[in-house]
Amino acid sequence: MKKFLALILTLAMAMSLAACGGDSGSGDAEEGGTSESGNPVVRIGVFEPQTGDNGAGGKQEILGMQYANYVQPTVTIDGTTYDVKLEIVDNRTTPENGPSAAAELMNRDVSVVLGSYGSGVSSAGGAVFEEAGVPAIGVTCTNPQVTTDCDVYFRICFTDPFQGPALASYAYNTLGVDTAYTLAMLGSDYDQGLVYYFTEAFKALGGTVVSEDFPEGSANFVSYINNAKSAGAGVIFAPVSTNYAQLIIEAAGAQGFEGSLLGSDTWDNNMVVESTVGKNVSVEVTTFYQEGGNADFDAGIKEWMNANPDALTNNGGNDMVSAVTAMGYDAYFTALEALKLAGSTDPAAVLEALPNVSYEGVCGLIEFDEIGDAKRDQAYIKQANTETGAWDFVTVQGVE
Repeated sequence: MKKFLALILTLAMAMSLAACGGDSGSGDAEEGGTSESGNPVVRIGVFEPQTGDNGAGGKQEILGMQYANYVQPTVTIDGTTYDVKLEIVDNRTTPENGPSAAAELMNRDVSVVLGSYGSGVSSAGGAVFEEAGVPAIGVTCTNPQVTTDCDVYFRICFTDPFQGPALASYAYNTLGVDTAYTLAMLGSDYDQGLVYYFTEAFKALGGTVVSEDFPEGSANFVSYINNAKSAGAGVIFAPVSTNYAQLIIEAAGAQGFEGSLLGSDTWDNNMVVESTVGKNVSVEVTTFYQEGGNADFDAGIKEWMNANPDALTNNGGNDMVSAVTAMGYDAYFTALEALKLAGSTDPAAVLEALPNVSYEGVCGLIEFDEIGDAKRDQAYIKQANTETGAWDFVTVQGVE
């Protein structure tokens, strides 16, 4: 379906150019504008939360794109060098805000969109991108519906049908736990989807699952921790946003929960790991990248952040490299590869080129399947060091 839609859009573009007597090169330069350097400009949309529950994660994802743009501010497309400009909008975390933020990007003449952190808002924006025929590359939005329900959406991360079972396998086979407690926010597609995939896999392995939900805006998780203890749970799996993760860690430490707190990729955040310091808790998460995985990238982005106070602030106050930042970096270069392969800045051509992109990023090889999902079958698992406030690598986890 993605290739079919791309072909139709490409044909429509060609007919339009023929009718106007123009060519793709001059049209691209005029539409994108000219920069101070004299080069034409290609615009990449950034569709990310900077406010709301996912604002912290969204800012860290943007940092990776901004650093990538600093490293590679130009791209050569069909023999012409373009300056790359990031067009950033705040989708404010929630699905109801997604369409208006997506529409704003469509008004900025972007060739491709990156984002979002958060699956619900990605799906909401996808309908707008699809109507406009502009391709989008999801960075860490893991819910399968982001791509299955939208022909123009691709993504570079693993998906929840993999992540949930990977965590279930780790809990049951590695930690030796036979009873798990899950905790998710009501109304969150991301939370509920991951709990579903974890639960089905954990039960299939022979385990028992006790599940509860909490309403949005909850601030006290003590009763939920005590319910997990009463159920005899060896793990609490809570695929929630960063702010809720910190509250759950606080409650688990205060109530003396002796099992493991399992987090999904949203927990891979310096503010989360720092909240474990001095507490008697065990926190393990699945994620896309472990600091130290690419020494040159780590050194470069740390130097860049430390020279930019705003970047440090948006990273939570220190230069710890988040996996979502590394993924944002890879997403930017994936977009550049698609532009080069397309030989044009026209969104229809970029959409047609994306299925054939192959890029070796800092987080691994990026190639897409027929749905538009990245071909990934492994995740990093790392554990919070409650003394140093850093993440310690545990293992590379697949699904057993």
